[in-house]
Amino acid sequence: MTIAGSNVQGRIWRIWQSTDDAVGGAMITGTVVHNNVWARIQQQPEEQLLLQQGSETFKTWTALIAPVTLDIEERYEFEVTLPLNYYLYGKRLRVINVRQADFVPSDGRNYILLTLTRSEKAHAQQ
Repeated sequence: MTIAGSNVQGRIWRIWQSTDDAVGGAMITGTVVHNNVWARIQQQPEEQLLLQQGSETFKTWTALIAPVTLDIEERYEFEVTLPLNYYLYGKRLRVINVRQADFVPSDGRNYILLTLTRSEKAHAQQ
């Protein structure tokens, strides 16, 4: 199922800590739980006050995805797989908030609204 106005296709990864590495750091791993998910992604504007103060900004995106029956939780990641010329192609965005639309589940307009941020890896091995 696609959402009208979808601009990317991607996959959803479930992320978890599997074990510790040789120096005691967390080894993060993941599994693809949903493939070929269509989404409408849009970057949110940065807070003007933070920009004026010269603070490091926290970039966020919102994504509308369907169907509403997808199991997605915070800490999952959305990886953009199409189109190939999209500026986030191959990048992973971490899910920081999941909200269900207020339609009944059988309504064709139903969707899941995600708040995303860039997923930053601490170690090159991940």
